[in-house]
Amino acid sequence: MKRTIQSALLAGCALGLLALSNQFAAAEDALPAMSCCSGMTMATPMGATNTNGVPDLLKTCPVSGEKLGGDMGKPFVFSYKEQEVKLCCKGCKKDFDKEPAKYMKLIRAADKK
Repeated sequence: MKRTIQSALLAGCALGLLALSNQFAAAEDALPAMSCCSGMTMATPMGATNTNGVPDLLKTCPVSGEKLGGDMGKPFVFSYKEQEVKLCCKGCKKDFDKEPAKYMKLIRAADKK
């Protein structure tokens, strides 16, 4: 009898921990983007869309020209000087960082259309 009660309590604790870990994961996904000193922000956790700044209306990656949300999966989203930027993948971020003005011009041109 004592072992049955212990097993039931242990199972209840395990379920409680599982529920708490799911709530923690959901709260972590909702965290805002973290800003750094250069005016850029890091991507939001778990690919969540960043809603800060002016939305990026481009349907293609400004770096590669690939369709956003196509074969590459969800776009890599971050903010640059109050502008949301969507790239097809995290790999394009290196090219964006080399010439941000060039790519921002493309993004802002799409905003005007």
